Amino acid sequence: MLAAGALLGSALLAVPVAAHATAAPDPAAQSAATVAAAAVGLDDPAKKEIAMKIVSSAENSSLDWKAQYKYIEDIGDGRGYTAGIIGFCSGTGDMLDLVEYYTQVKPGNVLAKYLPALRSVDGSDSHAGLDPNFTRDWAKAAQDAEFRKAQDHERDRVYFNPSVKQGKSDGVGVLGQFIYYDAIVMHGDGTDSTSFRNIRKRALSKAKPPSQGGNETTWLNAFLDARVWAMKQEEAHSDTSRVDTAQRVFLRKGNLNLDPPLDWKVYGDSFHIG
Repeated sequence: MLAAGALLGSALLAVPVAAHATAAPDPAAQSAATVAAAAVGLDDPAKKEIAMKIVSSAENSSLDWKAQYKYIEDIGDGRGYTAGIIGFCSGTGDMLDLVEYYTQVKPGNVLAKYLPALRSVDGSDSHAGLDPNFTRDWAKAAQDAEFRKAQDHERDRVYFNPSVKQGKSDGVGVLGQFIYYDAIVMHGDGTDSTSFRNIRKRALSKAKPPSQGGNETTWLNAFLDARVWAMKQEEAHSDTSRVDTAQRVFLRKGNLNLDPPLDWKVYGDSFHIG
């Protein structure tokens, strides 16, 4: 975020404050402005806010992502409890990591006593040691600013930052970085065939990213094709509307910078960002 801002700041400084009406454009200034524009990524605060809203539309049927810190339920997908702003799961390890981190910054918190149970149920859909009060205590923890910051921290460390880094490495813009982010949120980045890294590997067999000389739109379509394949491998994720009627809509319109206004649908519900 700072890097993009610094580039933008230097670009703005490079543009003359006043120029004669008939003066020829300054090639150096134009080049700097182009670089700055290209450097704006999903980690730009305004773009990150859009990303959070779009993910929340799919995960929680709401654009109010900040209302989701307290969210927790078992959605029957084999991952145990799903909770918080990014769907941390008791069965996949990221909820355990979150509560461990929260306990580091705030020992004795209301969720700390569940750490042995979270370690025990990791890798399963079991609630053993969590019921009956874990959901109540999660909602109570969500009233604590430190727990909300811990959720932000783990979202960025595990999901957001890696997807933006990979997107920039692949030479894709804001939309591409968001497409990566949404994929890693749902599929994680493990070694199984449907993980983010293997979705990307599957796409590489069909197209090349811009960093390898490929066309950005062609590459992102190949990635989304691979993503849809991965989603259909699991019944709980077999509804692909978050790709079909959201991400592909932006891509078809050529909105590679994910600029508002944005209109999309997820699971039949319509959403708008002006």
